[in-house]
Amino acid sequence: MSIFATAVVLLIAALHVYIMVLEMFLWTGPRARAAFGTSVEFASETKALAANQGLYNGFLAAGLVWGAVASGPAGFQARVFFLLCVAVAGAYGAATAGRKILFVQTVPALIGLALVVAAY
Repeated sequence: MSIFATAVVLLIAALHVYIMVLEMFLWTGPRARAAFGTSVEFASETKALAANQGLYNGFLAAGLVWGAVASGPAGFQARVFFLLCVAVAGAYGAATAGRKILFVQTVPALIGLALVVAAY
């Protein structure tokens, strides 16, 4: 896989680590509330749900890192699978929560997918 495609996969993984931290540990703080457009009350009421969602973002990040470092067909398959997961999650989030998610998650994942496939 090309260095550029690997870098994009790792950047998407880093984004999901950041989202995980926001959702799991900083949900009620000003940075997460600004990023997700939530009030103090809503953030307090949904803290456990957000932490659960953050855990899933951590799994996506772990899978992307695994795919980026694994070699051969298994690495390629992991990259494709987890990039598709990110793209689908972003599309669902855009449809149900906010259009911005499409540009934060889905578009980068599809660009990464195109680079991974082109490099394979």
